[in-house]
Amino acid sequence: MLLVDTYLAPSPLEGLGVFASEFIPAGTLVWVLDPAVDLILTEAQLAERPQIYRQYMQRYAYFDRGLNGYLLDGDHARFLNHCAEPNIDFRADGNGEARRDIHFGEEILCDYSQFMEDVVLLPSSARPGLVAAPA
Repeated sequence: MLLVDTYLAPSPLEGLGVFASEFIPAGTLVWVLDPAVDLILTEAQLAERPQIYRQYMQRYAYFDRGLNGYLLDGDHARFLNHCAEPNIDFRADGNGEARRDIHFGEEILCDYSQFMEDVVLLPSSARPGLVAAPA
């Protein structure tokens, strides 16, 4: 669950992105897991769902190695885009914190490899280049 005010807008990286609605100082806690907001499914639970839902989960959820399950963020966080030099860092405890000051209107970016194994880079539909996607 995001702990800072954000909005969605077209991203120059891929599709929609999450943008800061406020100044976020370095060190600010930006994201925490909240089971009342964020959905976690085991592989068995996901396999029981209809194909259309599994496709949705392939697009917006990811297999979190720390949770040993698929995590679907229940807020704008599901639209966080990947960057090799992100402005938020996922700490060992799984919480996301601002690595540096993030300014109003700046896209909030994370490094998917901090919480996903086997990140596969795919061509972006938004522009030539690479974006990360679940394997």
